[in-house]
Amino acid sequence: VIKHTYGDRYGLGEPTRQETPRIKRLAEAFEAAGLKPKIYPEIRNDIWLKLWGNLCFNPISALTHATLDVVATDPGTRLVARRMMEEAEVIARRIGAHFRVDIERRINGAASVGAHRTSMLQDLEKKRQIELDALLTVVQEMGRLVDVTTPTIDTVLALTQQMGRVAGVYPAFPESAYDDDPAGRAID
Repeated sequence: VIKHTYGDRYGLGEPTRQETPRIKRLAEAFEAAGLKPKIYPEIRNDIWLKLWGNLCFNPISALTHATLDVVATDPGTRLVARRMMEEAEVIARRIGAHFRVDIERRINGAASVGAHRTSMLQDLEKKRQIELDALLTVVQEMGRLVDVTTPTIDTVLALTQQMGRVAGVYPAFPESAYDDDPAGRAID
């Protein structure tokens, strides 16, 4: 079940980068439902652009309880976000994604949103499960697959996982946590 709670715009696209009859039918169905779909020929780039901000701003805001403008403008948290984005950008480029903006512009764009509480911070405050794996663990795993080290992502992920466990909003240690360290090396 999908519950839509905000906005009426939806980006759609095919992994093949083609505007297929299938994607056109889906766009028509969205329009018939009163939504505003847009077909993107390079949907992967748009997904990565969205993920690029979410993978750093969400966990940093949850760890610090700071709003988006603070995370993006405080020198310390801005630097952590920048480093996470640099690591993610290397991964994205290795798998063929390209960003239409640079890191500074992306961070400045986040700052301009203002005193927004990220979804992860809101989930933490409401004691709901945080979506850490979809935003950060997956990027760490992709980094391993393409041989990109992610020291900042690894650190923020470990801290956010522990914060989530203590707060009861992230699962207790999965079995794999006992087999590998955050960098993917076997523990002796």
